[in-house]
Amino acid sequence: MTKETYSLPSFIDDLRAIAAQWDDDREIIPRARPLVQRLTKDGDWLEPRHYICDEEQGFGVHLLHEEADHSLAMFAVAWLPGRGVGPHNHGTWAVVAGVDGDERNVNWSRLDDGARPGHADIVAAHEVVVGRSDVITFLPDDIHSVHNDGDRVTVSLHVYGRHPNHTLRQQFDPEAKTATDFKFKTA
Repeated sequence: MTKETYSLPSFIDDLRAIAAQWDDDREIIPRARPLVQRLTKDGDWLEPRHYICDEEQGFGVHLLHEEADHSLAMFAVAWLPGRGVGPHNHGTWAVVAGVDGDERNVNWSRLDDGARPGHADIVAAHEVVVGRSDVITFLPDDIHSVHNDGDRVTVSLHVYGRHPNHTLRQQFDPEAKTATDFKFKTA
């Protein structure tokens, strides 16, 4: 008996079909979630280069797919041990799944109304450790941070409705109570 794999091209086709049928994030996310989980369980798409990290940034972002209009972007993200990224939003829906290793995700609540540009009052709300094939989802304004508490590089799969560098996403500093535009470097 042969193992039926769920390939990256099949996943992309399925995701395109979902995005063509629904335009509400709350409809897309629950349909994309099991597909992302299925793709991470197989892992045949994962390559050694997906473990490469940018030392300055603390993580490596490896583009797996992006539509010409910057929609339906997906990345393998590698996290250096003891590193991560501070609180940020994505500016688009997101489905994130663990691939190799555990990553601590902290979800943050925004206390202010967002009316003052550059200002944000946020507090940690709860955290979850995301391991292999564990899936978490985000709406465009949801805020989270990620940290690799382990002693080796971890990898997660990130699927977005739009490439986050083409959205109005922000990074937050809870102590300074600031919100600034945020983009990441890709490999």
